[in-house]
Amino acid sequence: GTGTTLALPCLASLPATTGFGAEQPSASLPKMIFLSIGFGITEESWYPDSQDTGTGYQLPAALKPLAKHKKDFSIVQNTYHQFSNQGHWGSTFFLTGANPNAIPGKTFHNTISVDQVAAQAWGDGNRFASMRFEGSPGNQNGHGPGLSLSWNQYGKPLPGLSNPFLVYNKLFGDSEMPVDQRRELIRKKGSSLDVILMDAKRVRAKLGTEDKDKLDEYFQSMREIELRLAKEEAWVGAPKPKAPIDEPEQALEGYEEIKLMYDLAAAALQTNSTRVIAYRLPAESFLRSLDVTIRPHDVSHYKGFEDRQAISRLRDAKHSELLSHFFDKLKSTKDVNGETLF
Repeated sequence: GTGTTLALPCLASLPATTGFGAEQPSASLPKMIFLSIGFGITEESWYPDSQDTGTGYQLPAALKPLAKHKKDFSIVQNTYHQFSNQGHWGSTFFLTGANPNAIPGKTFHNTISVDQVAAQAWGDGNRFASMRFEGSPGNQNGHGPGLSLSWNQYGKPLPGLSNPFLVYNKLFGDSEMPVDQRRELIRKKGSSLDVILMDAKRVRAKLGTEDKDKLDEYFQSMREIELRLAKEEAWVGAPKPKAPIDEPEQALEGYEEIKLMYDLAAAALQTNSTRVIAYRLPAESFLRSLDVTIRPHDVSHYKGFEDRQAISRLRDAKHSELLSHFFDKLKSTKDVNGETLF
């Protein structure tokens, strides 16, 4: 809050800053990106032979576009969700590995996602502790009770930016509102939160255990908003970095959308705007951009359908092609420490 200060000890793993945005965060801190394509892949053409281990393994057909980067990535196979074999909930538990039935009486449960754990550890010195990208609206790449990759410590989904235009403006766009007005707007939001929290705390003493748990989750959500507002206010006078790429068109979808999102992800890391990104790629518009009219879910059920399997193989190869482009971008982009982002 505005009237409370908590001094932390000097921690070697944290950047030496005197406040949000006061100095560039340490270049030695890691950077991390999580990608999810959803709806699975083509078993017959994606996985290498599990017995063919070591650096000389043969790339399967779907990964051939990544051949020039082969020495720079590892493939880990035969990992499974220990609590669930629900194939339609891939995005929901991809970064949490949570037990959906961990709490008796609840039909669904999730925990904090690994990107948010990383954001808590590394994100204080960046304008954005983490960034979350989503495919274009209507591009669900999975089923289940939640379609987000990112979840807070109470297992609640966190929204993402749904197109390159929004991402670009979040990173590099400048508000036309004067700084003083922006600060005042943030303070007003904070004042409203103060009143809400005061009222909620009065109510808490009258509640049963289950309702107190719900209210505590609510408090946590409010605290997260308070932290975001505090960070926003601290950065409000700091100019955004010069964009290393041009402003995108709003109408991009599918293949070109993903390619540009990868470029924006590299730009976000390059400018130290964030260190942690989670990107749930679009599915339906991606197939449309490949001149495919079959829905992604139907493509994933390709067994016994030659046409669907052919489409599935094409989709996989195109994803590898895009990932190869992303590797190229990361390798050709210098980080703040002079080394490549890759």
